[in-house]
Amino acid sequence: MIERTRDRYAAKVNNGYVELSRERWSELRKNTPLTLTADELEELRGVDDPIDLTEVTDIYLPLTRLLNLHFTGSKQRSSVLSAFLGHPGERVPYILGIAGSVAVGKSTTARLLHTLLARWPEHPHVELITTDSFLYPNAVLEAKGIMHRKGFPESYDRRALVRFVAEVKAGTPEAYAPVYSHLEYDIVPGATQAVKNPDILIIEGLNVLQPAPPTSLAVNDYFDFSIYVDAKVEDIRTWYVDRFHKLRRTAFEDPKSYFRHIAELSYDEATAFAVNVWRDINERNLIENIAPTRGRADLVLQKDADHSVRRVRLRRT
Repeated sequence: MIERTRDRYAAKVNNGYVELSRERWSELRKNTPLTLTADELEELRGVDDPIDLTEVTDIYLPLTRLLNLHFTGSKQRSSVLSAFLGHPGERVPYILGIAGSVAVGKSTTARLLHTLLARWPEHPHVELITTDSFLYPNAVLEAKGIMHRKGFPESYDRRALVRFVAEVKAGTPEAYAPVYSHLEYDIVPGATQAVKNPDILIIEGLNVLQPAPPTSLAVNDYFDFSIYVDAKVEDIRTWYVDRFHKLRRTAFEDPKSYFRHIAELSYDEATAFAVNVWRDINERNLIENIAPTRGRADLVLQKDADHSVRRVRLRRT
């Protein structure tokens, strides 16, 4: 009995990662306080994401503790380098990347960490952007003949994204990102999001761990820490179709919605449409481009079919 209990809580090292069970990971919360209410969590949850305060306590409080320790260490290293260069007091923003498939819950993870990290006294100014803001406008995608590959690496203005992150990392007082409308499924002409010298910048997106072409920089070259939200492909497919139906009954009914015609489909027609989109676009992108970058992450959150995180993999090397 004692040996079985030890096995349950043991941390295993595999391919440079320490693998921790949910129970072992939750112990690492220590005294990190829960600063989130159920009502606040409801506002942060994605469509059909069943996350609750138990999940926050067991998974995200230990994660914010780890990130705070990592942030403090990074800040100390930056101070040493700034002093060496003769620029004492110079502050270098900490950049956190979050990757994963469509419908896996990475946006909820990003919003949740944004809120929790901003409540630590060490870093009150936390900003969040998504790489959707750096998709090419639909008109450009149409002209390139890749509208059907929206979300694939080539559909993003990679240079603009890297330039933006480089400006933030360099301490530029204000850096500007485009704005993407999920309702209109396109970049909003002329709109920008200002990021004003944050303590922490969270960048969430499908391909943020994608390597750069030869002789170029990738956005993840500027990351201080990265997270990959993982799950079985068949589970993500189910979540995607379920979310699609929820959106069909809500956001898609808006007259301004790009997908307004979907709301008029029958349940079976909408299901068939969602399954085809998943198979031809999202699953293909996941298998070809997103999942292969999982090994580049510093930490992997592995989800079960009920969306709960059952295991955490933390890079040691």
